Amino acid sequence: MASKLQTLTIKNLESNGYFVINLTRTNKNGIADLLALKENEKPIFIECKEKGDTLKPLQKFRGEQIKKYGCEWVLVKDN
Repeated sequence: MASKLQTLTIKNLESNGYFVINLTRTNKNGIADLLALKENEKPIFIECKEKGDTLKPLQKFRGEQIKKYGCEWVLVKDN
């Protein structure tokens, strides 16, 4: 189930022409919450953090891995 922040992020991206996938269950622990795709743009992996939640070391590591494959990785925080 998507958090409020994830739902808001998805709506914002989709209103800007992105196809957004919620990565609820994957074979990689620490992978980002969302994947946003748009024609002729790099895939964007998005980690959403609600207020008070922190980025875990494994999540940061996965973000660095994703960047090495030529994709974008973004952290969205609810302040």
